[in-house]
Amino acid sequence: MKVISLINMKGGVGKTTLAVNIADCLTRQHGASVLMLDVDPQFNGTQCLMTPEDYVAHRTAGKDTMLDLFDRKRVKASTVQGSAEVKPKTLDEIELIEARGNFYLLPGSLDLYRLEMAPGEGRENRIKAYLSAISADADYDYVVIDTPPTPSVWMTSALIASDYYLIPVRPDPLSLTGLDLLKSVVEDRRENYGLSVRCAGVVLTMTRQGTNVLSDARAYLSGDSYWKDKVFTTDVPQRVKFAKQQLENIFMLDSDAPDMKTAIISVTNELVVRTA
Repeated sequence: MKVISLINMKGGVGKTTLAVNIADCLTRQHGASVLMLDVDPQFNGTQCLMTPEDYVAHRTAGKDTMLDLFDRKRVKASTVQGSAEVKPKTLDEIELIEARGNFYLLPGSLDLYRLEMAPGEGRENRIKAYLSAISADADYDYVVIDTPPTPSVWMTSALIASDYYLIPVRPDPLSLTGLDLLKSVVEDRRENYGLSVRCAGVVLTMTRQGTNVLSDARAYLSGDSYWKDKVFTTDVPQRVKFAKQQLENIFMLDSDAPDMKTAIISVTNELVVRTA
């Protein structure tokens, strides 16, 4: 089982889109069994895989989300019945949903924002503990983790559990200059937690072919001693139409834009090789 987190401290870079579609492509093109964990409190990845009606029904039925993974024993106060201890589920009791054949999901939750969790109390190890708990009963080839665009405890938890991290980045100068800051944040986590997580590479996203912005970005990265060998050969083009389609649960492999389908197949193939 290979665990891959998609990270970037800048939003709007196509991180969630890439996470969802890599997971989908791994199942459909490579015959892999994939689990996706939506650790981003904005839960956009979940919205790409579940209709609003299905998600509301899921929550109304009290079914599990990422909140259940990070939840802990707490006291629930009542002026009528007094205080009562509420115990969370054990890790192996958390139930997943099957988004489609061999593609499983632990949905995200906006309530993660309300969860008080500080570094150092141990819950940053919950994702790793969860994957260890289910590994005996579940046989996933890949776990894909979508993280929030902040250097948060959620990102830290994902990195602790991961073998690799993948960085989606737009080719504009502002996004590119943030790569070195992201690298330093990851290195800080590696040192503090003794991690062996490795960079699987950088994928240029939301690109426009034939533009100076794209050629300048590739020149910048190829001239950097650290990043030059980490840039994927294929980038993901920008398609406004697809940005709307993904919220209708349409995947890149089903897109009517052939370059989107070609891009996700090539990126996924390269990721498989880079993480072999």
